[in-house]
Amino acid sequence: MEAAKSVTPDAVSLILANPSPDSAADLPELVVQVVDLKPIGTRFTCMATDGKTKIKAMLPTHFAPQVQAGNLQNLGLIRILSYTCNAVPGQTEKALIITKCEVVCQALDAEIKSGVKEEEPAIVLKPKDEDEVVSKPATAPPVVLKPKQEVKSANQIVNEQRGNAAPSARLAMTRRVYPLISLNPYQGNWVIKVRVTSKGNLRTYRNARGEGCVFNVELTDEDGTQIQATMFNEAAKKFYPMFELGKVYYVSKGSLKIANKQFKTVRNDYEMTLNENAVVEEAEGETFIPQVQYNFVKIDQLGSYVNGRELVDIIGVVQSVSPSLSVRRKADNESIPKRDIVVADDSGKTVTVSLWNDLATTTGQELLDMVETAPIIAIRSLKVSDFQGVSLSTIGKSSIEINPDMPEAHELRSWYDSEGKGTSMASIGAEMGARGGGSRSMYSERVFLSQITSDPTLGQDKAVFFNLYAFISHIKPDQTMWYRACKTCNKKVTEALGSGYWCEGCQKNDDECALRYIMVVKVSDPTGEAWLSVFNEHAERIIGCSADELDRIKKEEGDDVYHIKLKEATWVPHLFRVSVAQHEYMSEKRQRITVRNEVPVDCAAESKYLLEEIAKLTAC
Repeated sequence: MEAAKSVTPDAVSLILANPSPDSAADLPELVVQVVDLKPIGTRFTCMATDGKTKIKAMLPTHFAPQVQAGNLQNLGLIRILSYTCNAVPGQTEKALIITKCEVVCQALDAEIKSGVKEEEPAIVLKPKDEDEVVSKPATAPPVVLKPKQEVKSANQIVNEQRGNAAPSARLAMTRRVYPLISLNPYQGNWVIKVRVTSKGNLRTYRNARGEGCVFNVELTDEDGTQIQATMFNEAAKKFYPMFELGKVYYVSKGSLKIANKQFKTVRNDYEMTLNENAVVEEAEGETFIPQVQYNFVKIDQLGSYVNGRELVDIIGVVQSVSPSLSVRRKADNESIPKRDIVVADDSGKTVTVSLWNDLATTTGQELLDMVETAPIIAIRSLKVSDFQGVSLSTIGKSSIEINPDMPEAHELRSWYDSEGKGTSMASIGAEMGARGGGSRSMYSERVFLSQITSDPTLGQDKAVFFNLYAFISHIKPDQTMWYRACKTCNKKVTEALGSGYWCEGCQKNDDECALRYIMVVKVSDPTGEAWLSVFNEHAERIIGCSADELDRIKKEEGDDVYHIKLKEATWVPHLFRVSVAQHEYMSEKRQRITVRNEVPVDCAAESKYLLEEIAKLTAC
């Protein structure tokens, strides 16, 4: 068979004879056929065959695009360029982890077979057996004993290679440096060369076992693969001053385990723990810059990430940049800089991104200076919240690239210049609602009002969220409907001595201020009624005008027109996303129900929802 000639004879035997090659230059031609290719989580497993012998193989996550595109197929031929063989716990055979390969042939018509046998553990002859003749069945192939070759000891080879190498290179010279993608919890000795691309703060904690401290870093190798490493107590105190952001290190004697999906911050199935016995040495003079790995999420798909632990990456066109302002943090009363930018992408939606600390003052100012050119930005590690429906915020590990040189940026620029620039785009926060997907759908977690008001313990420990279908039945005309707000930061202002308005947040005096709604409305459904707190953006949609406009109507057109305006907003159905929390008033705990999102009722979507609910009842 012509295809069989493309398979390297005895390739599996060559791999097992050299389970951890030092470099790709040491590898012979290794072409094998992929058999029984199947997904396991984000990875793929298969059997690699050379036509005579098979070995179980694993293809890590970064091969997924090739498999999904159909380039790497079952029964195809691949040339192995980099690999490692690891022992499988409880089994005698080894597993082949292919870290780099190229496709030779996408798929053959059938599996190549030439007396195929499963890879078996090698036969080890003990010294006392060397002169003995062991009888074998007639069908067994003869065992050929090759003469023993004279080899140098590992210590001799290392000494020759090391020469006058600097101490920082000791780990690299004494052991093979493994790519991160090849590591798993069952490996013993390994050395990695990585750059610190994110470093967390040294934090203290307290639990049933006592007090302690912890910090973590994100490590990236030259292939761009990342892993999170965590250190506790003595290890944290030892390595916190040692790890510096941006520097390159050799790391060994750590342990790996399956990553907790709730807390992991990088795309890796494993996470690393370093104890005080781990070895960390700075690789002085290393300058490799790992490529930043992004996992972009379209703006119109952000709804499913709201208030979740998973961080997101986005790429978009900057539409506007606000001035920088100072926000006073409640925890320690410290003032920190903040700046908001509005970003759009080719989903036709926009989202507000809050930049904090250095990103607000440095990168934010750079974006403000060039906003007229509509720069493309790629932002990594953003937190998604339900503020104003959907919004994004940077955290300590977030990073921003301006006009990055990547295919996604070029495609976005082409779209914006050709059609996006002239398109009217809506905010994803304003649009999230009846058509929203995932956890933001108004048709999940829907309850009646009585289910909230009849349970006074709701929100006792932390706020809980529900969806409501209700009518606004009453708006008190004599309540405090709005407050005077700073036009920059929206915080409450007070009348300054002499003239103007003083903002404590911005620490400045302004000639003018804005009015922002802060009101309560009574809502009703078939089971009861309740008072909801409503803030500016949602109140504007309910009333139909801004607080400044309603104030003008009351002052210039009189109370009658003002009351009519409020009555026009009643007995209209709405879908509400609300939070329920406990607050204390006059030494008494009370429920506070706050509107987090509001949308008008979509009759078609509502009818579909009701039919589905009826079907559930009739199926019981």
